[in-house]
Amino acid sequence: MMRAWILPMLLMLCGSAVATGLIFAEDVGAATAVLLVFLVLAGVNSPLFFPRSISALEAQRRSAVDGRPVVFWRPGCTYCMRLRIRLGRSARRLHWVDIWRDPEGASAVRAANDGDETVPTVVVAGRPHTNPDPEWVREQISSSA
Repeated sequence: MMRAWILPMLLMLCGSAVATGLIFAEDVGAATAVLLVFLVLAGVNSPLFFPRSISALEAQRRSAVDGRPVVFWRPGCTYCMRLRIRLGRSARRLHWVDIWRDPEGASAVRAANDGDETVPTVVVAGRPHTNPDPEWVREQISSSA
């Protein structure tokens, strides 16, 4: 779990360091702006930005019941963030599995991607789709509702 927080913590530390330098240079306005930018970047890269992750087994069980897609992701992944942002509020209707927290999820992703842990991998009706278009995923959510 600690690995998921490395990038957000580094962004916060770097932002704090740059802002401190700007404060010593007596440019408080720029320091505030820089710190805010780094804090936003840290927040977007944190696990808190994504819906609560569940285990791969639980996600597969829930998907079998409600037909909603399962998204395998990992913190810090640019493509996962792109998918999450483009889905907006409808992202909460998916089942999210953090492959860094769930070894079975990582194994499922490797099985679907010839041994690679390529994310996001979205499983719809038992078929994996690697880094699909967010609009396509949105259509899958609509058809499963």
